[in-house]
Amino acid sequence: MTFQYQRLAEQLAQRIYQHELQPQQKLSSLREFARQQCVSLSTAQQCYELLEAKGLIYVKAKSGYFVSSRQYQSAVPDSPSFESKARQVSNLDLQNQIQTASIQNHLTPLGAIQLSPHLIPVDGLRRSLQRALKHCQPEDFLYCNRQGHEQLRKALSDHWREDGIYVATDDIFISNGCMPALSLLIQQMSQEGDSILIPTPTFNGQLQMLASLKRKIIEIPADHRGIDLERLEFFMKQGSAKLCLLTANFQNPLGYCLSHQQKQKIAQLAQQYQCFILEDDIYGECSFQKERPLPIRYWDQQGYVIWCGSVSKSLSSAYRVGWFCLGQQLQHLRPQLLANNIGVNTPLQLGLADFIYSRGYREHLEGLRPKLMQQVEQYRAYILEVFNGIPIALSQSQGGYALWMQLPENMTGLALYYLAQSQGINIVPGEVFGEDLRYQHFIRLNAGHALTTEIRQAIQQLADWVRESYLSQSRL
Repeated sequence: MTFQYQRLAEQLAQRIYQHELQPQQKLSSLREFARQQCVSLSTAQQCYELLEAKGLIYVKAKSGYFVSSRQYQSAVPDSPSFESKARQVSNLDLQNQIQTASIQNHLTPLGAIQLSPHLIPVDGLRRSLQRALKHCQPEDFLYCNRQGHEQLRKALSDHWREDGIYVATDDIFISNGCMPALSLLIQQMSQEGDSILIPTPTFNGQLQMLASLKRKIIEIPADHRGIDLERLEFFMKQGSAKLCLLTANFQNPLGYCLSHQQKQKIAQLAQQYQCFILEDDIYGECSFQKERPLPIRYWDQQGYVIWCGSVSKSLSSAYRVGWFCLGQQLQHLRPQLLANNIGVNTPLQLGLADFIYSRGYREHLEGLRPKLMQQVEQYRAYILEVFNGIPIALSQSQGGYALWMQLPENMTGLALYYLAQSQGINIVPGEVFGEDLRYQHFIRLNAGHALTTEIRQAIQQLADWVRESYLSQSRL
């Protein structure tokens, strides 16, 4: 359970992390803050004390509360300019190699973006599975409807409604994770050789999937502010692609969250040019704030946005339960989608439905968000501390737990990847997040695990290798 003072502290912390509140800026007095938030003086005091304990604010005698100086600031990673054109994904072999390595559990887990088991509500999930099995109906032990069990579809619909997202139960399809849902949709909505619009840099797993499906890509520039909407519209208008695959909320690897205006614009462009949007919203429930950001689908009036997601990033990567939601424009594909959708384990579906209806999932999310915010900030502070003196840049995430890091120009992500692998450390090199080696001086790091001694030592080793390379180059 999250108390009111904790929610208020979370909101203020987010404003500090996003630089809305600057170092040394004076905060409202306790009485004024209590009046503004319509809370008691004791609640306001608990809020400020929590922020003070985290080192985000400090108190001056007879002067009030102030925002603490953040010792470790960083530059924003560069966004190289490039020409957008239809092309094949050229590095499938490397993609496959990196993907295989990223899930090797014996390596220090800085590679695959996944939550630590310590952040997973194991006991609550176990109780939900037990209750689900206890109350199963005889038909639940037969083949399940390929659209997914109605109980889970209804639970998801009710769950989303609390966040202002309205999807009819009959429009929800349950899948074995988000990537299988995207793969199924792409195969039904396009042909081999067709082009897909994607932001770049983008999740390497999506590039791997598109290459395996023999689809071409048209890369649209993206940075910490979002995607280049002018170039996106240019290619939509041109008709070069009738399908766009993107993430609006806490995109991997950049971490951006598009504004309401940007999301609404994308929905309007999709309708105007009849270009379907596959919206991968897998990180949508990993916000650092209490409110879940709305998906692009919220502004979709004509059914051109297909909303996809999963619980793999917000709950557990072992729960291979995802979904996609059809709009009116694609109802004619329902028979093909049902025929090709692989049925999901029924007890698992029922267990997740119970977890949602018992409020276990909602309570888990309320507790997870402030923990993620604090944990990601701890990673950023430690990385910038040990890399001090080296010209790097590091993303400032708004949610999720991927960190995008730019290295000095004399160190490539791939070289650092191989060096780290040899020492039992797993990272993902920037080469696999786009074409033309434009991200060869970048790496992506996972901040989903607690910053343990093992992980600190691994990050320190990365810093030592980069520093040695940087200093040796400087001596030349």
